[in-house]
Amino acid sequence: MNPIETVVQFVKEAYYELRKSSWLSRREAADSTKVVVLIVALMSVYVAGIDFVLSILMTALLGR
Repeated sequence: MNPIETVVQFVKEAYYELRKSSWLSRREAADSTKVVVLIVALMSVYVAGIDFVLSILMTALLGR
């Protein structure tokens, strides 16, 4: 099989698989995005808090 036929076959199979997929509705996608943004924001605040506390501790230990 030559490379062009291989690519064409791959695209056909990928299209077929995508047709079998179930897609989220616009509302479900928006709700999922909101949840992800909220979790990322909360984790960012948590990590920033840990970083702040550890930087204070390291400054105290190193005496700077």
